[in-house]
Amino acid sequence: MINEKVVLVTGGAGYIGSHACKALKANGYFPVSYDNLISGNEAAVKWGPLEVGDIRDRQALSAVIKKYRPASIMHFAALIQVGDSVKNPAEFYDNNIHGSQCLLEEARQNGITNMVFSSTAAVYGSPLSDAITEAHPLRPINPYGNSKLAMENMIRDYSAAYGSQYAILRYFNAAGADDDGQIGTAYKTDTHLVPLLMQVASDKLPQIQIFGTDYDTHDGTAIRDYIHVMDLAEAHVLALRHMMKNKGNLTLNLGTNNGQSVREVVNTVRRITGHTVPAQEFDRRTGDPAVLVANATEAQRILNWQPLYSDIETIVSTAWAWRRKQNKQGHRGAFAPDTEQRRLAA
Repeated sequence: MINEKVVLVTGGAGYIGSHACKALKANGYFPVSYDNLISGNEAAVKWGPLEVGDIRDRQALSAVIKKYRPASIMHFAALIQVGDSVKNPAEFYDNNIHGSQCLLEEARQNGITNMVFSSTAAVYGSPLSDAITEAHPLRPINPYGNSKLAMENMIRDYSAAYGSQYAILRYFNAAGADDDGQIGTAYKTDTHLVPLLMQVASDKLPQIQIFGTDYDTHDGTAIRDYIHVMDLAEAHVLALRHMMKNKGNLTLNLGTNNGQSVREVVNTVRRITGHTVPAQEFDRRTGDPAVLVANATEAQRILNWQPLYSDIETIVSTAWAWRRKQNKQGHRGAFAPDTEQRRLAA
């Protein structure tokens, strides 16, 4: 018999997935993490059981679903590095698209009708406006974005054909860490600005690289919408509740309606960490827009959701507290040395 409080969280050992598990537990749910631990962190699974497996393994998925009988799925498991997707699109299409179909099929076969899906602003491609609404054309410009849009479309098609429900949440630049210091960034290799700045401030990297200083912005550097991972996690719980209560589908942006430039983020890190944070300037990267900011008013209206932690000072302060904790414990990133070298298999 399905248990409405049990949520299967694919990628639950990852950065956003682990924060979602904490938020689920705090709201009375029982999160079951399903993760292959290739990019996730076993130590981040603290609020429910961990089942190690790959979303492409339908036999393993079926066994876990039958064991716990979840009523809902939060689907975070995916490859996400844009550069890697360009170099090896086959891997991304196999993991992200084929894996998602396996998950959808097992959900259908086992009567699970609720899914919250972790999508991305990459489905929009190059922005046509400074503040992107959900009505913006969908035209991704790399295999990662293509794979996420294909995943969205599969979820919609399954809903139309089989009566399942979904909440597709497109978020922008996830950053920050749990304010209790229990979990934080969980990527073995990170290309995102804030975690890279934490490494520079910890003297793990010599400098930060700034790509483009001649954009049509107030200081010449690119502007992005940074959303705190705790606010993202709360939005996932609110979306799940809304979907189960109102029996409808959602496609929503998650962001702050504001942006910070690269220079502003770098200067905030300098101020909070007390580190000089050396920076080296390079030419723009092809395809990088000047401004990428969410219009998230629909999420705020429908879910009654307000980002509480997403000012850049809180984002940097929590990220720095997490990084300092890891530095003291002698870890690299979010990983103990013995865990970091394992490749068991989101």
